[in-house]
Amino acid sequence: MSKLKYALYTGCTARESTPELLMSTLAIAKALDIELVLLDEASCCGASHLQDFDDQLSLVLNARNIVYAEKLGLTMVTICNTCQLNTAMTKERLDHDPKLKETINGKLKEVGLEYKGTSEIKHFLYALVDDLGIDAIAKKVTKPLTDMQIGAFYGCHNIRPSELHAKSNGGESAYAPTSIDRLIAALGGKNVEYEHKNKCCGFHVELQNPTTANRLSSVAMLDAIDNGAEVLVTPCPLCHLRMDTQQAHISEEAGRDVKIPILHLPQMVGIALGISREELGLQHHVSDVTFV
Repeated sequence: MSKLKYALYTGCTARESTPELLMSTLAIAKALDIELVLLDEASCCGASHLQDFDDQLSLVLNARNIVYAEKLGLTMVTICNTCQLNTAMTKERLDHDPKLKETINGKLKEVGLEYKGTSEIKHFLYALVDDLGIDAIAKKVTKPLTDMQIGAFYGCHNIRPSELHAKSNGGESAYAPTSIDRLIAALGGKNVEYEHKNKCCGFHVELQNPTTANRLSSVAMLDAIDNGAEVLVTPCPLCHLRMDTQQAHISEEAGRDVKIPILHLPQMVGIALGISREELGLQHHVSDVTFV
């Protein structure tokens, strides 16, 4: 099999708020012999907020980001659920609406760019699970996550709407997702099954209504904890920020302690591959991850 190569769209969160996500992504890509070309020219996807304020500007920004992957002739991989949603929605709309595509390209032409629709958009999770394959990752494990009880938190933007994501996530069910669970098992960990693994973390309502955000987080986290989870892992830095940095407020809303380590998906993979704490950026967490 030829070496896997992708254009990596980091989004802004992995560059600033969660630098450990970018660190660990690059570290496991190297260990798994995946080539990632950073799209340094790319900008924020709009984070599902710009879209409400200026839909056309959102489309222009996301189309511009995709163009940089097109220029490389590569599939774009994302490492944020919300970036995946916004980028995939832009591609879907432009690829199926010639008039809209012409309008957006009119703006892109001002900076010498043109959106063609030639690059696919895929979350790094599915590049690992579907393109590289679970078995190939399992063969690279040097420190299996033996006896570690891990709850997969999928969040919502990477699996909904299912008809949008089906093209890039292998038809993952929005109601009963399994990709992260299968990856956990391949790494030697023990999956924790719980009802709220595919629910919203509350991130996007945090500024408007922090009480609701904390309630959403607490329900999901306590569900995992009460079913035996010792660690949670998520493929989204926004879910990670909410659950990692807000545990004091989440505990206050829940009326009980809600304390559990929160790992980024590539950090979990990296631990099993024997990559050091420093390379995985575990020192950047707010929640206690000294178990590693």
